[in-house]
Amino acid sequence: MAAPGGAPRPLLLLLLAGLVQGASAVFVVRDGNRTACIMASFTATFSTHYRTAHGSQNITFDLPPSAHVLNSSSCGANASEPNLDVGFGSGHSVSIVFARNATRYQIQHLSVICNFSDTLTFPNSSSKETMVVRSVPGISADMDTRYRCDSATPLHMTNMTVTLHNVTIQAYLSNSTFSKGETRCKQDGPSPTSIPPSPPRPSPSPPPRPSPGPTPASPPVSRYNVSGDNGTCLLASMALQLNVTYARKDNTTVTRAFNINPNEITSGGSCGANLVTLELRSQKGVLLVLQFGMNASASRFFLQKVQLNMSIPDAREPTFQAVNSSMQALQASIGNSYKCNAEERLRVTPAFSLNLFSVWVQAFRVEGDKFGSVEECLLDGNSMLIPIAVGGALAGLVLIVLIAYLIGRKRSHAGYQTI
Repeated sequence: MAAPGGAPRPLLLLLLAGLVQGASAVFVVRDGNRTACIMASFTATFSTHYRTAHGSQNITFDLPPSAHVLNSSSCGANASEPNLDVGFGSGHSVSIVFARNATRYQIQHLSVICNFSDTLTFPNSSSKETMVVRSVPGISADMDTRYRCDSATPLHMTNMTVTLHNVTIQAYLSNSTFSKGETRCKQDGPSPTSIPPSPPRPSPSPPPRPSPGPTPASPPVSRYNVSGDNGTCLLASMALQLNVTYARKDNTTVTRAFNINPNEITSGGSCGANLVTLELRSQKGVLLVLQFGMNASASRFFLQKVQLNMSIPDAREPTFQAVNSSMQALQASIGNSYKCNAEERLRVTPAFSLNLFSVWVQAFRVEGDKFGSVEECLLDGNSMLIPIAVGGALAGLVLIVLIAYLIGRKRSHAGYQTI
């Protein structure tokens, strides 16, 4: 069947299926002429947590040998970017979307869909939810070369960490197979080359690393809400901190943290059917926009876009701007709230990260201007393990001391007889 616009539906092929657990499979996406446009070989490990009748359960599992290319994969048509979608289990998938310029291509984003109702993958799960998480992995390579990384590449997302191993991947193929040339990741060291080495030349000094600026005190927590014609569509309580890396006028690079002071800002926003926006403006010219989107099929909301405009007096370019419209953070079911007591750092761009403290947020359906049922972040779940482990160790120690005392007391009376 032809795809919309007259473009033929891509013919997809999965090679080397049925490999043993932990071995790399080769996934191939072909166009209507059976010409390969994407090839990828990798293994992946997923770490997350889910709900059971007895509480939260942590789990780590691998991409199984039965993983296969989905029909939603594409070589790109009608201005869309090429993508590789790999399905596994019952309703789980990994999606990789590519983009390019004149000289390089990159993974624009990698997203994972997990179906918690699949009890084979998530034993004793009491959840019927589908979780969608997304990451911008920072993987890029020169055109007409394959990207290779044998080292582990962890991708930290909200409520999940995906670790890639033994990655060889290439998009925009020119000869329907992997190119001989390759771009190696930094973790693996310098790329090998077949060109004879040139005479040694003085190596340039490495560029200076950004020097950290003064660390301000922890930002204060403030409460925000956005209302529309149908009532409140966003309720949030959180502390915000901006981490910005920039070049100063003396050509040195510095990373500074700026707290959002609720006493110096005005808040506003808008309510829409599929988008909810919170805008924070300060008297010093800072504009921070947090936009929440909705996954209607999974009935979940998430932080989709972060935008920052601000003025930095000592910067070489006084106006600093950053935006990311493809985020998948702070996720929860519609009608519930997302809560995280631990500090969360959201990487928006290479030069800007947003730190959140004591986050409690709910978007779209807010009843009675009160937070709904809480869905806690993975960081809070992990932090609970420490006091539980310490408490268990102390209880065990007390029990050992008590047993030793009773045994010693019994032996102390063994040499006496009753008269």
